[in-house]
Amino acid sequence: MLLNFLEELRAAGISASIKEHLVLLEALDKQVIEMTPEEFYYLSRAIYVKDESLLDRFDQVFAKVFKGVLTDYGDEQTDIPEDWLRAITEKFLTPEEMEQIKSLGSWEEIMETLKKRLEEQHDRHQGGNKWIGTGGTSPFGNSGYNPEGIRIGGESRHKRAIKVWEKREFQNFDNNRELGTRNIKVALRRLRRFAREGSADELDLDATIRGTARQGWLDIQMRPERHNAVKLLLFLDVGGSMDPFIKLCEELFSAATTEFKNLEFFYFHNCIYEGVWKDNRRRFTERTPTWDILHKYGNDYKLVIVGDAAMSPYEISHVGGSVEHFNEEAGAVWLKRLTNTYPSAAWINPAHERHWDYTQSTRLVRELMNDRMYGLTLDGLDSAMRALSKKK
Repeated sequence: MLLNFLEELRAAGISASIKEHLVLLEALDKQVIEMTPEEFYYLSRAIYVKDESLLDRFDQVFAKVFKGVLTDYGDEQTDIPEDWLRAITEKFLTPEEMEQIKSLGSWEEIMETLKKRLEEQHDRHQGGNKWIGTGGTSPFGNSGYNPEGIRIGGESRHKRAIKVWEKREFQNFDNNRELGTRNIKVALRRLRRFAREGSADELDLDATIRGTARQGWLDIQMRPERHNAVKLLLFLDVGGSMDPFIKLCEELFSAATTEFKNLEFFYFHNCIYEGVWKDNRRRFTERTPTWDILHKYGNDYKLVIVGDAAMSPYEISHVGGSVEHFNEEAGAVWLKRLTNTYPSAAWINPAHERHWDYTQSTRLVRELMNDRMYGLTLDGLDSAMRALSKKK
């Protein structure tokens, strides 16, 4: 098992040596940690990972190798019974049964109904169409089917929950990933405006030759380095429905950090609200107010938002619609502020274009962006860069 772990780390591009492997074995033999999965995770990560940008790769390898093996986290108790959050069985519904399930109605009715259910329910519930539980058709719970509801625990299936009550951890994108970034870099290069600014630290050979010929002695001429003067403001959606696109977004992120010297990036989840963040591990404690971004970065910045726009439409249109917090202003308000401040703007969608019209939230975002939504493909990036290059 541990040798397989070592091989998988190497395959993922993490330099793991035999010496480090022996250090891990020695630490386990001397019992320097408590024999729990969490302690083993932090020990092995401290030994193998030498660069913070590789933490995400390490987590993926760790989950792959030890999935189904390290599952017992000791005697720690939680307030919510674990079996509430596990799908014991999946209820298969016929198309006719699905058609019979109707949404509760407006946003206010859904939230009020949930409040009443929480007050009335005292035991675990599985199946059915009313109580909070698993495997049923109630709008509250997880692992069942309802066209519009609130997911409590479990995993997302239909991408339509209007609230998600659980604490989720997201990973930062790895900007060192190089696989597949070459063609993306070529597409991004359409958005370039070269200029020579800053200190003169580069030899100007032509000017030196002309000056030497004119003066009769060596006349060395220097000039500022030529670089891409375009300023890019990049917002990246992470977590939830964006998980299948992690690799693709990492490739885009890696290419962008290489091609644009003046690049500022921030993370968000589903829709941009009053705060965004730089580090997903500190997204609840270290946030940047969106107002500060609007005032700090001038309107000469190009705005690029990357996300699949798959969410409950309430997250865009309603106050309090965010799945993770109570937003005092609707997401649509913040999108309008961003596009008004930065006239050169584009939304890059990693989901296939043929799926856009089937999601109400995607249609709303596309409308708010004035139809400036492009696919995360080479053709889509090419079109987006051409549009951003036009003078406003």
